Amino acid sequence: MSTLYALLGVEPDASQEAIERAYAQQRARYAPERVAELDPELQRVAAERSAELERAYRVLADPERRRQYDSSLKAAKAPGKAPQRGLTPRERRFAIAGALVAVALIALFWVLTGQNVAPQGQAMSEMNRPAPLFVAPTLDGGTVRLEDYRGQVVLLNFWGTWCEPCKRELPALQAAHEQLSRDGLAVIGINLTDDEKLQGRSEAQIQAFLNQFGVTYPIALDLEGSITNDYRVFPLPTSFFIDPEGTIRYVHIGELTLADVQATLIRMRGETAGRSPT
Repeated sequence: MSTLYALLGVEPDASQEAIERAYAQQRARYAPERVAELDPELQRVAAERSAELERAYRVLADPERRRQYDSSLKAAKAPGKAPQRGLTPRERRFAIAGALVAVALIALFWVLTGQNVAPQGQAMSEMNRPAPLFVAPTLDGGTVRLEDYRGQVVLLNFWGTWCEPCKRELPALQAAHEQLSRDGLAVIGINLTDDEKLQGRSEAQIQAFLNQFGVTYPIALDLEGSITNDYRVFPLPTSFFIDPEGTIRYVHIGELTLADVQATLIRMRGETAGRSPT
């Protein structure tokens, strides 16, 4: 279950000072002037996210409202005491009809798109702007230079240890790293380390977190938030697909699947072939 704490990127026991800092940092990330050049869909996502942050802050900044909210979280986690009533015949008919409609819509999507898998997460948004270059330290003491990956398709994934969708997509990203590197794909994780440290996490704890998922692709540390700002990242996770010439072609907000990555790589290779001289 997503919580107001997760929305701000803090733990439930965070101090009021930590909540204030996190709110200020997140609010700056969604500032209208920062998203003015993005396409309308991403601007809509930013506006929605900004409104959610305002609601979260109004609750967590007020000690009494925060206490009531914490009590509601504890109650939600407690075993339910109320007996569950059965569905009435009318409710069962509506449930069955709704399920059939959902199946029909998914089937229609398959027919129209010619794909064999159901859509996952938010659709890819097309972009066409140069990928901001960066040089960043890695968890293993090395350095990641985006320019060194010119000639490959780069999947740049922004994530944090507190982000539940980030955790869920790690196995897919690792599988993409293992299975698609031979096809010219490079996966690079960008950890929002400035936010991690705001929440009291060390680089050693970040590494221990990744070890649980067997992650072996490079993880760059965004120590001061400059990379995140340059890429105008909104919710986590956010992933950018960069073509071999260094241009951002697609951005995906939300959890990625291996099928998402495979389909986007095939599409980008087709686009590259289409631009090649015959």
